[in-house]
Amino acid sequence: MSFNIDYFRALETPRLAQLGPNIVAAAFPLMKLLPARFILDQAQKSGELKAGNHIIETTSGTFGMAMALLAAARSYRLTLVTAETLIDKPYKRRLELLGANVVVLEDEKGDGNQPGRLAYLKQAMEDEPGTFWTRQYDSPGNWLSYARLAELLVRSTGQIDWLVGCIGTGGSLCGTGTFLRQLYPHLKIAAVDTHRSVLFGQPVGKRMLRGLGNSVIPANVRHHLIDEVHWVGAYAAYHSAHVLLRNHGIFQGPTSGASALVGAWVACTHPDATVAVIMPDEGFRHADTVYNQEWLARLPGWPGEAIHEPETLSVIEPREEWEWTRYEWGRAPLNVEKQPSRG
Repeated sequence: MSFNIDYFRALETPRLAQLGPNIVAAAFPLMKLLPARFILDQAQKSGELKAGNHIIETTSGTFGMAMALLAAARSYRLTLVTAETLIDKPYKRRLELLGANVVVLEDEKGDGNQPGRLAYLKQAMEDEPGTFWTRQYDSPGNWLSYARLAELLVRSTGQIDWLVGCIGTGGSLCGTGTFLRQLYPHLKIAAVDTHRSVLFGQPVGKRMLRGLGNSVIPANVRHHLIDEVHWVGAYAAYHSAHVLLRNHGIFQGPTSGASALVGAWVACTHPDATVAVIMPDEGFRHADTVYNQEWLARLPGWPGEAIHEPETLSVIEPREEWEWTRYEWGRAPLNVEKQPSRG
C-alpha cells in the first residue's frame, strides 16, 4: 500500500497556538504517530521486527489509529486489543478498513479491563511466536520519541517554565518533560489525570473521560518528574473543549480540553511564567458525542457550571465528573510512605 510520507509528518507535527499572553499549545492532529513510528523504526533497525510480521498492542484510542496507519503502509498484520467501553463502532470500522484486526473484550466494571486485555495479548503471543508487541506502556521508545516535541517548543518559544499535559502511558508528558528539564532545570510539570485512574493513588473505577488515566501503572509514568497532579472530570473537559473551539477555533478532543483547562489556570496563577500545553489529537472522533448537544443533553447533570479553578486536596480521593481537583505531588515516587492515606 502506498502512503504519502509528508502526510504522516503532517499528522505527527503540532500546530502551535497562542492561547494567552504566556501560554502556548502544541495541538496535534495525531500525536501518537510519533511514538508508534519511533518504536517500529527502532524494532526494524534491530531486526526484532521483520517484514510481514504480526504486530499486537492493547489500546484505548489514538495509538491504535497510529499503528493501523503504519501497519497498512508497511504491510504488517496488526491486532489491536481493546474493551467495549473504549471504542465506538465508527472508529472500529476505520481501524478495520485499514486492515487491523480489532479484538473487543467485555468491560463489566467500566474501567477499561486492562488486565483482561493484557492477558489476551500475552496468550496471543504464546499462540503465535514471533509476534511483535509494541509495548507502548513500557517501551523507552515511547518517551524518547518526544525529543522532537521538546525541540520544537524550545525553538519556537524559548524558555519554558511550566509543561502541562495529559498522562496515560506517560510517554508524551514524561518524555517531553525529561528533555526540557535538561535545558531548564527549574521547569515544573503538571500532570492531567482523571478521576478513578490509579496513576497517582486514586482507587480504580469507571472512567468517563478516555484518552488519559489508566487502570494499571505503566513504566513510562515517571512520578519523580511530576510537581502537581490535576484530576479533571469528563464534564469539565467537555466544557473546555467547547471553549477552545469557540474562542480559538481549535477543534481538539476532550483530553486536549482537559490539558487546556489546567494550562490556562497555571498561566493565570503564574503570570510571569511561560506555559506550554500538550494537546494530543483532533476532535473529529468526538463530533457525534462531545460536540453533539443532543448527546450531551442525555448525560445526567449536564451541563452544570463550567469550572475555572481546581480544588486543592490534602488527601487524594475521586470526585464527580463535573469536578476538578489538584494535589501538590512534589516529585515523589508513587510508593512513598504516605501513599496508603491517599484515598
